[in-house]
Amino acid sequence: MKAARARTPRRPRKGTNPALRDPVGVYCRVRPLSRADHECCIEVVSDTTVQLHPPDAFRVCRNGEYRETQYSFKEVFGTLVEQKELFDVVAKPLVEDLIRGKNGLLFTYGVTGSGKTHTMTGSPGDGGLLPRCLAMIFNSIGPFQAKRFVFKLDDKNGVDVQSEVEALLERQRREALPIPKTPAGKKQLDPDFADMIDAHDGCRAEEVDEDNVYAVFVSYVEIYNNYIYDLLEEAPFDSIKPKPPQSKILREDQNHNMYVTGCTEVEVKSTEEAFEVFWRGQKKRRIANTQLNRESSRSHSVFIIKLAQAPLDADGDNVLQEKEQITLSQLSLVDLAGSERTTRTKAEGSRLREAGNINQSLMTLRTCIEVLRENQLYGTNKMVPYRDSKLTHLFKNYFDGEGKVRMIVCVNPKAEDYEESLQVMRFAEMTQEVEVARPVDRPLCGLTPGRRLRNQAFREELSRKLQLRGGPVAAGPEEQSAAELFFQSFPPLPSCELLDINDDQTLPKLIETLEQRHKMRQMLAEEFAKNVLAFKTMLQEFDSSVASKENYIQGKLAEKEKTITGQRTEMERLEKKIKTLEYKMEILEKTATIYEEDKRNLQQELESKSQKLQRQASDKRRLEARLQGMVAETSLKWEKECERRVAAKQLEMQNKLWVKDEKLKQLKAIVTEPRAERPERPSREREREKPLPRSVSPSPAPAVPVTPLRPRRSRSAGERWVDHRPAGHVPTETLLQPRVPRAITVEAPSERALARCDRYLLTHQELASDGEIQTKLIKGDVFKTRGGGQAVQFTDIETLRQESPTGRKRRSSPPDADPAGSECTDVETRCSVAVEMRAGSALGPGFQHHAQPKRRKP
Repeated sequence: MKAARARTPRRPRKGTNPALRDPVGVYCRVRPLSRADHECCIEVVSDTTVQLHPPDAFRVCRNGEYRETQYSFKEVFGTLVEQKELFDVVAKPLVEDLIRGKNGLLFTYGVTGSGKTHTMTGSPGDGGLLPRCLAMIFNSIGPFQAKRFVFKLDDKNGVDVQSEVEALLERQRREALPIPKTPAGKKQLDPDFADMIDAHDGCRAEEVDEDNVYAVFVSYVEIYNNYIYDLLEEAPFDSIKPKPPQSKILREDQNHNMYVTGCTEVEVKSTEEAFEVFWRGQKKRRIANTQLNRESSRSHSVFIIKLAQAPLDADGDNVLQEKEQITLSQLSLVDLAGSERTTRTKAEGSRLREAGNINQSLMTLRTCIEVLRENQLYGTNKMVPYRDSKLTHLFKNYFDGEGKVRMIVCVNPKAEDYEESLQVMRFAEMTQEVEVARPVDRPLCGLTPGRRLRNQAFREELSRKLQLRGGPVAAGPEEQSAAELFFQSFPPLPSCELLDINDDQTLPKLIETLEQRHKMRQMLAEEFAKNVLAFKTMLQEFDSSVASKENYIQGKLAEKEKTITGQRTEMERLEKKIKTLEYKMEILEKTATIYEEDKRNLQQELESKSQKLQRQASDKRRLEARLQGMVAETSLKWEKECERRVAAKQLEMQNKLWVKDEKLKQLKAIVTEPRAERPERPSREREREKPLPRSVSPSPAPAVPVTPLRPRRSRSAGERWVDHRPAGHVPTETLLQPRVPRAITVEAPSERALARCDRYLLTHQELASDGEIQTKLIKGDVFKTRGGGQAVQFTDIETLRQESPTGRKRRSSPPDADPAGSECTDVETRCSVAVEMRAGSALGPGFQHHAQPKRRKP
């Protein structure tokens, strides 16, 4: 963060009255449309108000929402206003202040193509404000101008007075230059601007001090790319290596006024000569052809008119040589370059840079106006950034209280300039709130007025009646002056020529005549003394009456001043109240703007939320439809799967029923055949207590192999088997033994053995329900996995079981029980362990066995 820089306290300005302030006068001028079929967006409501309404294209872009706005100015000039009317209202008061010794600033502001240059310069046959200002100045001071070079400007924004001899020598030196200047009155005017000057315009100022002499100096500069150039500078032309114009710098004089150092200032004596100087500089001004204007000003032009005036001496013959009595006032006429948007002008290269500098300087001007307004409304003391731009730096004196400031806002009512015109109107309306201190009138010199007229009358009288070394000229009594009559009342002098030494008459007659004249002189002196005394008495009486009247007037003035003081106090109170209310209104407007912005944001958020909810609802509907399709597809799939499983289960149950039926048939055949008395079946408790010797082979009995329902065919004889027999395998010593050709017998499967074989055989032994050993041969295929290992998929099971006919015992039954029922019960009990086949498995048939028979409750 930058450290705060200490500000230099503002110096009090001479010749200003801080208590009296005037607002900046802002006027609006609406130019006519170039074509009648163009859409108009600006309407003049009254003499002080204009209304802007958005064009149709703007309403479409803003969804039909638009608002008409009104702006008020000091006066509004419509499309039919004449240059004369505009001059009388806006510029004429500034010219009158210039002649009274006060400064003034008039500038035109607006977008490109709004008529600023036309307002300031004019067009052929219709001169603008600048030529009319020059014509009014010279119409007012024409008879009272000093000779050329009597006033001489110095290099420090001051003026000196030269004597008649010095001015004559200066004129002779200028006339001796190689290229003498032809007097303006003897030279034909340039046809380009001849009809812009109205020679018959008799506009003149009402109050012109005839006891002063005047001189007019003009200068013309432009501010281009934030550099100041002198348009009247006569640079030597070099065709081989032309030199670019040198920029000028700004300085501050002893009165703290800004001026352009080294700027050419030409003394002019007529309207034609002054406008010719202006036109010579106008040809050097930078203009260019853009998309919006065929002759667009690319720089800010400043035409400065300086008026030097000094009082005549007491005799009304010569100019006073005292520098304190010289008054130098100036009127600055500024034609600002138009603000523009590069997207519309299609500017590139240097034109783009010019547009950027123009917009930057205008933005600095707007910033300075805003800071001045804030300082005056709210009592702050913010630094005004005048130095950010050469334009504001040059004219900072006017805003600090060096003279009147007036602005003409030029607008183009066509629809394409609506947004730019809106910004211009806002800035112009805000500028009206800035107040400038009113300059005080210059002090009187203290000499008797009417000196010039008396001197002219004396000269005319002296030149008409007197001759060199001669007496009064003979003339009729009606043409004789009072002095001549007075001298003629004396006795005539006799001839004083002595022709003879003895002449004694001439001298006595001369003495007598002189004595008579002496007596008459004494009488006239006494009469004059009496008249003087009477006149003194009258003056004393007049002084006493004047004193009494002054006392009376002073009393009245004191009363009026008290009344005025009370009214001023009331006005100050009301002004403070107005400022407070304006501040509150501004706060309320800002609050309303914030609420409106929040409202728009909430509306946009609500719309976005609604759209999001709509999208979610549509996604939900699509997801529901998709899920319904998936549910229907899954339901159909599971229905088919259930049907397949039900069919498989039915087939399995049918197979089980068939197996049971076969078993029942075999049991029935065994039961029904004649056999010897069966031994008593030991109880299950004793069988459980008696351990089964696994090492002892069962009694020889025919082995009944049980195979699956759907046996697989054996593969080719060239396949190799892995014969997996656990370490606890018990040999059964049956006649039917499993024989596996080309087998590798292992106690535990290994990856090496599985990699060398194609089939796998697991021998599993378990205790059957009847206490016999049951052997199961579980077969499977060996295949390679993607990871490089080996896997086994079981495909078939063979069961080897031994049965002993003598070892079976039926369950005892009551005597009255049905033998058939007993047989069925015994069969069910003995067939409680069975081989179950799983149908429909992807890995082939499975198996399930029970190591111990199920126990029944007693």
